[in-house]
Amino acid sequence: MKKIYLILCILGIALPYYNLFNFLKINNWSMDGFFSLLYENYAVSMLSMDLTVAASSFLIFLIYSYRKSPIKIIRYLLPMFLVGFSLALPLYLYDNHKSN
Repeated sequence: MKKIYLILCILGIALPYYNLFNFLKINNWSMDGFFSLLYENYAVSMLSMDLTVAASSFLIFLIYSYRKSPIKIIRYLLPMFLVGFSLALPLYLYDNHKSN
């Protein structure tokens, strides 16, 4: 299972940045219009809100876990804010997977 989490970590970096690279390439390496496109229509808004709630829930879970028993949450916060939730969650699952 840890191998699957590791693959998901790699995909969590590669897929978002592939799309960001393509967006920047089309827009002459400018971020103009990026955030307005997040709410362009209801379908994209739904996905944006879904990801926002999921990432916020994970953030609250990390803070709660830290207060209960100190863990190194910076290890998960940095990837979440620098890359995205698509890396932070698989990384957390990879680190906390217990083999049978």
